[in-house]
Amino acid sequence: MIREILAGLWLLPLVYAAPLNTRDIKSILTNPDNIWAQGTTISFSGSDVFTNATNRWTITDAPTFSAAISPINEEDVVAAVKLATSNGIPLLATGKRHGYTTTLAEMQQGLAIDLTQLSSYVIDKDAGTITLGGSTGIGDIQDAVAEAGFMIQSGSGSCPGYVGLTVGAGVGRYMGYFGLVMDGLISARVVTADAEVLEVSDTQNQDLFWAIRGAGANFGIITSATYKLHKMADNYNGQILNADIYFAPNETDQYFKYLESIGRDLPGNVAGIHLTSYNDSVGSAQLLANWVWIGTEEDGREFMSQFLDLNPTSANIQYLPWNKLIGTAAGGFNDILCEKDQYRNFYTANLLKLDGSTYQETFEKMTEFYNTYPDAHGSFVNLEVFPNQATAAVDHDSTAYPWRDTKAYIQVGILVGDEHIDSDAVSNGETLARGLRDSWVKTSGYSEISIYVNYAHGDEELWQKYGRDKLPRLSALKKQWDPTNVFGFNNALPTSWGNSTSKRSARMTHG
Repeated sequence: MIREILAGLWLLPLVYAAPLNTRDIKSILTNPDNIWAQGTTISFSGSDVFTNATNRWTITDAPTFSAAISPINEEDVVAAVKLATSNGIPLLATGKRHGYTTTLAEMQQGLAIDLTQLSSYVIDKDAGTITLGGSTGIGDIQDAVAEAGFMIQSGSGSCPGYVGLTVGAGVGRYMGYFGLVMDGLISARVVTADAEVLEVSDTQNQDLFWAIRGAGANFGIITSATYKLHKMADNYNGQILNADIYFAPNETDQYFKYLESIGRDLPGNVAGIHLTSYNDSVGSAQLLANWVWIGTEEDGREFMSQFLDLNPTSANIQYLPWNKLIGTAAGGFNDILCEKDQYRNFYTANLLKLDGSTYQETFEKMTEFYNTYPDAHGSFVNLEVFPNQATAAVDHDSTAYPWRDTKAYIQVGILVGDEHIDSDAVSNGETLARGLRDSWVKTSGYSEISIYVNYAHGDEELWQKYGRDKLPRLSALKKQWDPTNVFGFNNALPTSWGNSTSKRSARMTHG
């Protein structure tokens, strides 16, 4: 048995030894031989600067750091990678620090390369492109993009980094219309594990360009990226109809059944986000169905009428510019969604098809959970129905992303306040969340868990994140570009794949 395990270990990337102590890291980073650019900051635990460079969207299974460097430019990103790798210091590059996979907790007392200062953007109106820094988010650029007369696809919230969305794929309301966020990527500048800066695109370093679109956290640090923009004049002048439609507990069963009946035939210019949450004002769970329509107001209102015919509790419908959508949709849920330093525990599943009875059962279980644990009233379930016409039109083999056939995503988030982290709500919320995920998978249309990697909890098998057909090429590229696993804390890839030994070893190390 031991011989069999040892025989498989060579298939995994080598990893750094235990991190140096804080004093050693401090002396290495502050060595006067290091020439850092003016504006680059180095900070250590206990300081406000360090806190600002490392605080995260969720505190659940978060990485920990002994030091942080916030480079002012690409050259200092390169220098930081070179210094860390040459001294055996584990590193993790972060932008908006919105990732929540539990594998990030494998980073303990390492170096944070905080890309916050790489947040600029340049719009080229003639070329119809935008080039942005490694930590820039959609909330930073959407108004400027609209003012220039363009649109761009995004996720559902303003707080994640745009590059962070890209490297996983970038699902969102525009999947059926413009495609995934990564489908708009034209080129990127990547700092590799050996501290080399490479341009990647369809014509330069094509294999790496393929890999970063779907598994990019494994291959380097993207310091800047260029994306295609879409002219508002060609897309209904950038106007979108947003409808927030609320259903009481006695109305949800009918709604979910109807949703299932229309799920296969939704057009590509619509998207629906469904939030099961607790309404403090009425003291019960509720369902908010947020639908958006890219098109004329008249056609959009006709589309929304089918939901109004179900006699919801209330509805609010607005025709607005695309850049105001995120802040308006779902009753302004984005403001709550983007609060930092919260306990959040997520489990998610991809869906090929919809099943109304499953989602009604989920609603009832969440209602019971709310009634039992008032300190977990911030918990929610989010069913994202994103038609995939534009996404599926892109060749499956053109990028590393394996789930272009997915049409919806369902996620449970267990949220509690700091004072309740040790309460039964957390442990029983974990049990509930795992059970809900199991129930979703059974009716998902997939034979097992399939997960968009940016939504991965961290306990899924590698092929459930990256796809069985993608893993052989991805692992070979991992061996080529990062054989020592410098970028090995975000759902890390092995350096070989294709037999039971490599799969077993991957589970031992990363599962």
